[in-house]
Amino acid sequence: MLNFIYYPVSAILWFWHKVFGFVFGADNGFAWALSVIFLVFTLRALLFKPFVSQVRSMRKMQEFQPQIKKLQEKYKNDRQKLAEEMQKLQKEHGVNPLGGCLPVLVQVPVFIGLFHVLRGFRLDYAYNYVFSYADIVSFDNATIFGAKLSDAISGNLQAVGSFSLNFSDFNAHVIPVALPLMIVASVATHFTARVSAAHQSPAAAANPQAAIMQKLTMWLFPLGVLVFGVFFPIAILLYWLSNNSWTLAQQYFVYSRIAKEEQEQREVAAAQRDLLAPKPGQKPTRPATNGNGSSNGHAPTADDEPADAATDAPAESAPSKPRPGARPVAGKSSGRAAPGKVNSPAAKNGGAPKNRGNAQVASSRPGKKSKKRR
Repeated sequence: MLNFIYYPVSAILWFWHKVFGFVFGADNGFAWALSVIFLVFTLRALLFKPFVSQVRSMRKMQEFQPQIKKLQEKYKNDRQKLAEEMQKLQKEHGVNPLGGCLPVLVQVPVFIGLFHVLRGFRLDYAYNYVFSYADIVSFDNATIFGAKLSDAISGNLQAVGSFSLNFSDFNAHVIPVALPLMIVASVATHFTARVSAAHQSPAAAANPQAAIMQKLTMWLFPLGVLVFGVFFPIAILLYWLSNNSWTLAQQYFVYSRIAKEEQEQREVAAAQRDLLAPKPGQKPTRPATNGNGSSNGHAPTADDEPADAATDAPAESAPSKPRPGARPVAGKSSGRAAPGKVNSPAAKNGGAPKNRGNAQVASSRPGKKSKKRR
């Protein structure tokens, strides 16, 4: 039923066995072990880009987390409307919530496919998907430090699935090979979950359900590898170890790379702010305004003067009013008499007042007799 998974997995395993079998020999146990390891590396390399997209989506989710809280408070009684607004918000920010689930969803059928293909290496089978009967015999003869890849501490590949606690098929010779793989795989699982939890958003870390899942993946899953690893064949332990080791290295690489990119973006933004900011002691330049008082968007220049400024200016400036208590400034006569001199001859003639002595001389001209007082 799942042949569309089994055939690709067996084809990749067959390819790597041909590569390493050419180096070490077709029946060599390390050739088969490296084939399983590089099968995992090949599939995880194909999922590298979706993993990076998953991390970037998580970063973007952290940026608009306050908006999500506002939506949750606003539509707390309307789940359908909340889901619609959340989809709209995620679309605006370019976040695909299903992108983070893709790497995990793809690994599950790969594990099932590998497990099924490894169980197909039985001498009573004529072929195992793309593997011939000669390849089945080669896999059965391959050993690592005296243990077959199909053997487990308790049982073998064909016995996996029943998880019988009958220790009559206990394989002591497998312990030196399987136990170190179990311990290293358990440690790698723990640190993988720890690194993933360290890069969670504050909102996700505060979620009680997320906290429970974090504890399960950090402590219970590694413990499960130690407990149930006695029933896992060496080939499955190799898959588990290589998968978690790749995940751990990939997390460190991707998280450090994205953190470096974000740091560079912050430095560029800070440099732009420093470039636009005024220098110490420099007066800020205000934008020029037009006749309506609106800003032109650039500094004032000589060309910004209106063209009709000369025509609109008056020919002569109006005289300014004197301040209270100030004495009038003498200047050209405008035909108006000074205060208190309205009836003076100077005011009538429009000139300056004459001297009194000159007035008396003029009144006593020759030819005119002065009247004597009787």
